[in-house]
Amino acid sequence: MTSPRTGRPPATSPATLERLGFELFARRGFDRTTVDDIAAAAGIGRRTFFRYFASKNDLVWGDFEEQLVRLRALLAASDPGVPMMDAVRGAVVEFNRFDPADVPWHRQRMELILRVPTLQADATLRYASWREIITEFAATRTGLPPSELLPRLVGHGVLAAAITAYEYWLTDDGPGLTELLDRSVRHVAEGFGGLG
Repeated sequence: MTSPRTGRPPATSPATLERLGFELFARRGFDRTTVDDIAAAAGIGRRTFFRYFASKNDLVWGDFEEQLVRLRALLAASDPGVPMMDAVRGAVVEFNRFDPADVPWHRQRMELILRVPTLQADATLRYASWREIITEFAATRTGLPPSELLPRLVGHGVLAAAITAYEYWLTDDGPGLTELLDRSVRHVAEGFGGLG
């Protein structure tokens, strides 16, 4: 007969692994925390960790692929009578709306994504996937191929607006994230001609 297991019960969900990983990243730093450290904190083996996440980087991004599906759905559901950039702004704001209880975790996630150098290459690839969805929507609305200048410019401009809003949000406790995103994408939509 074996003795009952003591200590922390094994974690068996991506959300639990994310929370444990983020706790370790906050204490030790992202680069000094290993997959083995996260697995040990969860009371699971390394192989079990890889059933949930392909890498430590993937843990930081969470269910990003599912979120991209959600962004695409938000854009597809927009009213065709609403101007294109208003539809994009509405979708981007809604896409980044979080339950208040999840905001501290999301802030920590974005601190890692935007400030840890070892995550930058990964971020570039994921941003490209996000930008492509905006570009495709702009192409559909304008009747142009996604490879044309205008849809590509919309994709790049909206991504830059979103990243800028996030960077500002991380350094300032004033406006909320959705307000900053709304303002930032609105500035891109209106252009900078009326400024200065």
